[in-house]
Amino acid sequence: MIVDAVTADPTDPTDQPSQRARLDDLTRTSTFVVRSRQGRPNRPSTDCPFCVGGLEAPDPYHVRWFVNRWPAMDDERCEMVLYTPDHDAEFWTLGTTGARKVVDLWAQRTAALGARDDVDYVLVFENRGAEVGATIPHPHGQIYAYADVPPVPLRELVDGVLEPDDIDDALVVARHGDWVTWVPDAPTWPYELRLAPHTEAPDLIDPRCDRDGLAAALVDALARLDQLFDGPMPYMLWIHQRPFDGLRWPGARVHVHICPLYRSAGVQRYVAAAEQGAGVYFDPVDPSAAAAQLRALPGGDVATAQAGVQTEQEPST
Repeated sequence: MIVDAVTADPTDPTDQPSQRARLDDLTRTSTFVVRSRQGRPNRPSTDCPFCVGGLEAPDPYHVRWFVNRWPAMDDERCEMVLYTPDHDAEFWTLGTTGARKVVDLWAQRTAALGARDDVDYVLVFENRGAEVGATIPHPHGQIYAYADVPPVPLRELVDGVLEPDDIDDALVVARHGDWVTWVPDAPTWPYELRLAPHTEAPDLIDPRCDRDGLAAALVDALARLDQLFDGPMPYMLWIHQRPFDGLRWPGARVHVHICPLYRSAGVQRYVAAAEQGAGVYFDPVDPSAAAAQLRALPGGDVATAQAGVQTEQEPST
C-alpha cells in the first residue's frame, strides 16, 4: 500500500519514529523512516520560536536545550541546543566566552544522554544555512542519542587514524590551546576543516578535554569560513567522540568535522552521481591552497572585533 507521506498522522503510533534504523540489504546503508517529520514546519516568516518569548524559549537564557518536537528517533533521543538569544548572531560572533557556554552545554547533555542505558552514542551536530536544510536561521544545533554506534563514527574508530601531532604544516590553519585546526589531505568538501586536540581526550566530558581551546578553535574556524567569500558560509558540523556502550575504545579522541558547501563565492559544491555511485570523491580545490587561503583570513575574536560585534551575549529581558 502506498501512503502519502505528507498526510502522515503524527498521532498514529505507526507514524512515530523508532529507536533503531533499517538496514538496506544491498548497500548496507542505515535509514530511519520517520513519516511524522514530513509535517514539521518550514522556515518561519514571522515570529521565531527560538527567540526569548517564543514557543521554545519563553524565558530569558544564555544557552538553552529542549527536546525536539519533531524527533527523528523516539524516547526523547533528539534535542535542540540554542546558542544565544540573539537571533541575528553567528556562532563566531559569540566570541570565545559565549562559545564556551555552548561547549559546556554540549558536554552536559552528552553526559546526561550517554548515561542512559538505551544510548550507545551521542552525536552533537549543526546544519547552518537553508542550503543544508536548516529550517530556522536563529543560531542553534542539535544532539542525537543513538541506540547503537552509527556506521560513520564506528568506521573511524575501527579503521581511521587521527594524529593531530603529525599534520603537515601546509594543511594547518590555526592552533588554540590543545586544539589544532587543519584541512584534511583528502577532503570531500572544498575548505573542509577538522579540529582535534593533541591530548587523547576521548569525549567532551573527559577532564582532559580543553573546552576553552575548543571554543576558541570553533569561533576562529567559523569566522574564517564566513570571511572566505564575504558572507555566511553554509556548512554541516558534527562532533565525533567515544561511544557510551560500555566497551573500551582506547583509540577514541573527540574531534570536529566542518564541511562547508561553497567552493567559490555563491557556488555550491555538489556531491554528484559518480561520487555517490562509486564512493570516490573529486575535490576541485587543492587542500594546501585551501589551508593557505583560510590562514590568511582574520579568524576568531579578531574577526569579531573587526566586525564590531559584541562578544558577550547576555539574555534578553
